[in-house]
Order: sequence, then C-alpha cells, then structure tokens
Amino acid sequence: MRAEKTQMVQNLKKLLSERPVVLISYKGLKANVFNEFRGKLATLNAECHVIPNTLLRIASQELGMDGLAAADVSGDTALVSGACDPVAMVKMVLEFAKGKDQVSVKFSYIENALLNEKDTQALADLPPREVLLAQLLGLLQAPGSQLVRVLNAKVASVVYVLDAFCKKNEQVA
Repeated sequence: MRAEKTQMVQNLKKLLSERPVVLISYKGLKANVFNEFRGKLATLNAECHVIPNTLLRIASQELGMDGLAAADVSGDTALVSGACDPVAMVKMVLEFAKGKDQVSVKFSYIENALLNEKDTQALADLPPREVLLAQLLGLLQAPGSQLVRVLNAKVASVVYVLDAFCKKNEQVA
C-alpha cells in the first residue's frame, strides 16, 4: 500500500478506536452545507470525514472490528465520529439528514455493535443522557422512600392509638 493510504488507514483507526461511529451517504450534497454540518458537529466534539470504503474496511479489520469490516459499504461514504455522547451525535446526524434526499444513514457502530438505519433511529429516539440518569436515580430512590413511608405509617398508627387511649382516659376521669 502506498504511504498516503497507509497514513489514511492510521487516521481512520484513530477515528474508529473506542468511539461511536455513524456512516452516512452524502452524494450530491453541496460543500457549504457539508461544512456547516461539520461546524455543528464540532460543538459536540465530533468530526465528519469523507472516507474510501476499502480503507474503512482495512482499518476496521486491523482494529478487530469484525462487524464493521464485514458490513456492506458502498457508494459515497462519510464517517461521523467523536468522543461524545453517542445519542446526541446520532440525533444531530439525523436532524441534519431531515429534508435532504442526498443524506441518509447507512448504519452506525456503537459499543462494538453494528446498528442498521432503523436501530440508529431508535437510538436517536432515546431521551438525553441526563434524563435517563434522573430516571435511574428515581428508580433507585423509590424503594427507600417507600420503606420510610411504611415505617412512618406504623409509627403514626401507634401514636393515634395512644392519643385515642389518652383521650378516653381523660373522658373517664
């Protein structure tokens, strides 16, 4: 392999290693629109690069990403990758693709799993990370708060019985 291609494979390996990846098609997209998309991705600490399919296959094989290496990638391909929240990145890619016939998601590779376009869309439909963490925290706190309510109710019922007993003794005396 020529030195330029070897360097491109090394760069691709850096983009692929332990990062979420979304592969999109972009045929016929104007350069200024593509550059605007890259600017938006930069806010998430993500990048978009036009890549040759064969070099993607070589880089993924060298990294041991068998699912990605075996995927059928054809046509013009752009790779979106970043050290960011995968859900936020996928949402931004799908938002960019809305209304543009030239742009479509081929598939994504996240957490060593190859996701088709439908699964990638399902991933984008998830709530933001902060909301999921808040829901998890609520689930973890629920048993403790329910236990406190039950114990409080038992103590309160004993207090009510004692109060009723005291009032009865006052009426008798």
